[in-house]
This record gives sequence, structure tokens and C-alpha cells, in this order.
Amino acid sequence: MQASKHPEELPLAAESASGYAGEGVAVAQSASLEGRMLRLLLSAFGDPRVRIVLWNGESICTSPETPVATVRLANRATLLRLCADPDVQFGEGYSAGDIDVQGDLGLLIEEIYRGAAAPRGGGAVALARRIAHSLHRRPANTLQGSQHNIHHHYDIGNEFYSLWLGATMAYTCAYFPTESATLDEAQVAKMDHVCRKLRLRPGQKVVEAGCGWGSLALHMAERYGVEVRAFNISREQIAYARDRAKERGLDGRVEFVLDDYRNISGRYDAFASVGMLEHVGVENYEELGRIIYRSLAPHGLGLIHTIGRNRPKPMHRWIDKRIFPGASPPSLKQMMDIFEGGNLSVLDVENIRLHYAKTLACWIRLYERSAQRVAQMFDERFVRMWRLYLEGSGAAFRTGELQLFQVVFAHGGNNAIPWTRADVYAS
Repeated sequence: MQASKHPEELPLAAESASGYAGEGVAVAQSASLEGRMLRLLLSAFGDPRVRIVLWNGESICTSPETPVATVRLANRATLLRLCADPDVQFGEGYSAGDIDVQGDLGLLIEEIYRGAAAPRGGGAVALARRIAHSLHRRPANTLQGSQHNIHHHYDIGNEFYSLWLGATMAYTCAYFPTESATLDEAQVAKMDHVCRKLRLRPGQKVVEAGCGWGSLALHMAERYGVEVRAFNISREQIAYARDRAKERGLDGRVEFVLDDYRNISGRYDAFASVGMLEHVGVENYEELGRIIYRSLAPHGLGLIHTIGRNRPKPMHRWIDKRIFPGASPPSLKQMMDIFEGGNLSVLDVENIRLHYAKTLACWIRLYERSAQRVAQMFDERFVRMWRLYLEGSGAAFRTGELQLFQVVFAHGGNNAIPWTRADVYAS
């Protein structure tokens, strides 16, 4: 399974509301109860450049600057839910069509993220959010829980993902060597980037924890002459990957295993995990470190590619509920729990978050071109839900709410490590 991971994030849902107005917008006080509620809500999110229009035509904007978009609320019940739990109810209302956005949805969510990041005091909205966070129970990442979580996201149909992921079916951050590179070119460049960091050589054995639809495993075998065992618990992805291996005559060199990463056995020259760590759960990092320690040969190299954060933070609750149950992008400090227990040395850390923002921009364009087909496959609510998820993810990477880490590591006593990074960037 690969995230996204991710499309891994994820809009800080209800942290949105906005609209158009001229330069130097006058901020008028609202006399109605509903208007006062909205002013409190907008204040809690830093008075973003957002206009909210109520069902009765009343318009609220607490910023003196030109709004980036307009949010329309269909009825009073939507407003009450939004004020009670904005993090979840913006996503719920937008998906249902009770909240509509006029203007650029991605810019709207960017504005909300930036406003929410600014320090401010408490208030009724802040208190309600803290209570809702404390009551939220995240899906567990046990063996059984992980199967449920992955099925929820990845087993909704290979055809759906094929509409917008591109030819590689890679559901992780691409790597754009030039601004003009296409999505497919950038996904291939990402796979080469990973393989060069692992210094793969013909005849080596590689284990991949979480393989998505198999693109990286097949690329490793085909371009670098290695043998790969790739683990995944998504039945749809594994079936698709096995078919691809047979079509390309690689089924003798790539084994796609329908099993949890916790059941990896054997010794390998390289360990790769691209877009899976988000689904492991920080509570399982030490166990993952033990698995890597026993699986990686003394001379081997490992790489983990993951969505991350600058500091520990709970997953957005709407994303946890509707899109990625159990997912948790880690900070680098949290990731160290993987390496410290097994005396694994971190050799290299690269952050390519802007490449993920560009990847998402490509996915969104393809998704919107296929929106009618998605509606036929599911319904309009599903179309809107995934639009919000993709647009919110792009906004999260553009604003630095999310990061994309690639971490290379080895056993602490391994001296067969690269002298410089020059070969990583060789054409």
C-alpha cells in the first residue's frame, strides 16, 4: 500500500470560509446571532480572507483584505454543526453539498491553514475543538485494525485510482527533475531517485514494506536487476501488481506477498518503504525498527519515504474518519524511535514537500477531468469528498503543514556506505 499518502493530507476541514469583495473590504459588525457565531468561528482561525454567506443572504467577512473565495451555507443546521465541530463538519457539509465554495478551493484551504497556525487565545470554538479532539478515538493499527484501515482506502477499486494517478499507478510523491517534467516522468524519476539512494546493484535482494500497485518493485527488478519481495495487505493492489509482473515477464524476479509488514522474514541487501509509514502508527515504530534490524543484512542500506510533520500532531479528524483511518504522519523526532532501538544510523535526510504539492496539482487536474466518471462509479458526495481531500492535501504541502521525508539508513557498524552524495544526483 502506498500513501500518500497519501494521496497522503488532508484539509484542515472546516477551517474554511471565504468570498470575493473589492480592495479594502470593510469589516462590518453583524447584528444577528448567526453572524456573531460566524465572527467567533472566523476569529478562532485567525480571521482568514474568507467570506461566508448565509442561507438568508447575510454576508460575513472579518478580514479587511480581499477574500480568496466565498463559502455559502445552506441552512441553520449546517451553521450549528460547523460551529460545534469545524474540523469535521466542514468536510461533512462540503461533501453533502450543504457547504459550497465559490472560488479556488485549494487557496481557501491554504488561507485556513495559515490562519490556524498563528498563535491565539482560547474561546468557545477553541474549547469545542479541544473537547472534540479528546473524544475522538483513532482506528487502531493492530494486525486486524490495519487490514480494516487499508481496505477502507485502497480497496475501493483499481479503476478509480487509474483515472487520476497516471500510467505508473504510483500513489506517492513524484520527483520533478525539471519544472516541465510530466507526472509520469516525475514518478519514474522518483523511483530512480530511491534506487540510487539505495545503491542497488544487479543480483541484490530487496524487501519492500508496502508496495502499492507494484510500480517501484517492478522498476527495481527491470531497471536495476534485483530480486524483490514486496509486502502489502491490500488485496486489490496485490492482484493488480501480480498481473503487471506477469505482463512484463517479471513474475520470476518480483514476489508480491499478501501479508502484513510485521511478518517479513529473511535477510536482504536493501529495505525500502515508500508511502507506508503513515499507516504504521507511532506506537508500532519500535517494532518496525526490530523488523528492519533483523531483515537488513549487515552491509545493507534502507530507505523510508513518508509524509511527515515538523512537530507531532494528531491526524485531522475528518481525514481519519472519511479518507485515511488510522493514518499518522510522523515528525523526524518520532521517526527516530524506528532507528535508535536497533542502532541503525541515519545517513541522509531529504525533504521534498514541494514535489508533493506539484504531484497533487497533477492528480487534481486528472481527477477533475474524470469527475463525471467518478460520480457514475460512486455518487456526487464521493466526488466532493475526494476533491476536498486532494485539494486540502495540496494546500497542506504548500503551506508546510505537511512534509515529505526520505530517510536513508544503515546498521551502525556498516562502513560500506557512500562517501558522497554525488551518485544520487547523477543523470
